[in-house]
Amino acid sequence: MPPAIAFRVEDLSKTYTTGAVSVQALRGVNLELFDGELVVLLGASGSGKSTLLNILGALDSPTGGRVFFREHELTRMSEKALTAFRREHVGFVFQFYNLVPSLTARENVALVTEIAMHPMRPEEALERVGLGGRMDHFPAELSGGEQQRVAIARAIAKRPEVLLCDEPTGALDSKTGVTVLEALYEVNRDLGTVTALITHNAAIRQMAHRVIRLADGLVVAVEENTERIEPAGIEW
Repeated sequence: MPPAIAFRVEDLSKTYTTGAVSVQALRGVNLELFDGELVVLLGASGSGKSTLLNILGALDSPTGGRVFFREHELTRMSEKALTAFRREHVGFVFQFYNLVPSLTARENVALVTEIAMHPMRPEEALERVGLGGRMDHFPAELSGGEQQRVAIARAIAKRPEVLLCDEPTGALDSKTGVTVLEALYEVNRDLGTVTALITHNAAIRQMAHRVIRLADGLVVAVEENTERIEPAGIEW
């Protein structure tokens, strides 16, 4: 049996208006994301990648079109229902780590586990991203790659069905970036979390099940990787 559809996007459009100026960020996007897959979104700045990801995660709302998560139409939900959707189903990882400086790695992750319905223990989440020995360190005592892995641990600790990552290696050098990508690769493989990852780095596409290319607010190509490469084997 083919995998179930996790997200379905139909004719999605988004226009931002500032005064008399309007910018069309999305111009009728159609796509599907499937259970268990890791998808890389590629495209130049301004192609609509972040807007699409933010709408999938219910951080932004479209101007037109429809978005379904399984059988639920996000575009018809109330703000209260969308807040519950984000809290219960979605983990976010951004380019900047957004850790609380005065809290240890363990305590940063615990911020999420204390409000989640069926969370991992913070220790388990940190072990999964290779930080078992750094749990009681503060962000200032961690490297950039370690801080990003704490952010990933925080995102996965609530056991989300979906992990949305916007340039998670954008602020990192290639060696450090690989350790972050390995954490995301392993979470997808071991937990089956639907993972969508935005990057400017075309080499990263090799770790994906599928690659979705955007340009000028449109999906211009969808490619399937018949042979995936683990992050450690990717040459940047």
